[in-house]
Amino acid sequence: MLKTLSKVAATAAFLAAPFAAWADGHQEFTIRATANSNENDEDYDGLVVFKNYVESASNGRIGVELFIGTQLCSGGAECLEGVAEGSIDVYITTSGGAAGIMPFVQVLDLPYLMSDDRVAEAVLTGDFTRTMRDMGLEATDGALRLMTIGNTGGWRNFANTQRRVQGPADMEGLKIRTVVADLPQELVRALGASPTPIPWPELFTSFQTGVVEGSKNGITDIMGMKFPDAGLQYVTLDGHAYMGALWFMNNENFLGMPEDMRRVVVDGFSQLQQATFASPKRKSIEAYEAFVAGGGDLYVPTPEEKAAFAEAATPVQAWFRENVDGGNEILDAMIAAVDAAETELAAEYASDLN
Repeated sequence: MLKTLSKVAATAAFLAAPFAAWADGHQEFTIRATANSNENDEDYDGLVVFKNYVESASNGRIGVELFIGTQLCSGGAECLEGVAEGSIDVYITTSGGAAGIMPFVQVLDLPYLMSDDRVAEAVLTGDFTRTMRDMGLEATDGALRLMTIGNTGGWRNFANTQRRVQGPADMEGLKIRTVVADLPQELVRALGASPTPIPWPELFTSFQTGVVEGSKNGITDIMGMKFPDAGLQYVTLDGHAYMGALWFMNNENFLGMPEDMRRVVVDGFSQLQQATFASPKRKSIEAYEAFVAGGGDLYVPTPEEKAAFAEAATPVQAWFRENVDGGNEILDAMIAAVDAAETELAAEYASDLN
């Protein structure tokens, strides 16, 4: 199912055994983790926490090596191939990077399913993630194990160069940048805009030249890429999708560790998850301030306006069920998890507010 890539094979030969023992015999396992980002990114924050916890809690029996950038691999398909083969132990990807192998992970991109951070974090720390793990193992013949789902950049919001967007009608005719995947394009069409797939490195120039007029990104990405300098001056905080980060590990390597060390690794990913939940919240404060200070228009939809967005996007769920392998199973699991989280939160509010 997973195509062998020559670059990854060469990397595997160079790095040798999946878990290398140190000569002194103290360190028994080495976990090689990679993220195609940089040291200012939430993914890096999570990996630093993971490394510190795992090495400490294992009393040095596990060492964690971090490769930030494209040293080991350069993108979703290639990096996941490396994890499947065992030349890389851990890799973080968005749903877009994994959808070619596991299309059902695009459920994380379905709009307006999760209302806020508390709901999203409750869903992703529960059995929903285990359901997706089981489906991922089946889809990859037991090669790729989903360890946790964190966050990478907060929430996706609509941003554009032309006008304030307060409701679906204001999206009409806008050329919105998407990735190549079908689901985000279906969402843009449902809202009356025109999806335009553009590679991420070309997006700044595409804003400048008018090839696209908008995007669906988090504020830290918008400011990190200096998109306001290219004319992106309107952001609508519709929060249509939580920017989930899928952390995969080679399943054979994980199961090859003794149970006490597997527990350390599982706990390490829990620590990582919490770090990535928190990091975008802090970083977004400065990013929003900088956006407004630079003349940007930041709009928060009313509850009625947000409901109108959600209503307009309803057909996307039906499309997902009909066109994505495993779509019904994973969407039902997501809806059940959201309902349970909202019920629990309602009970907590009833206690905490009175």
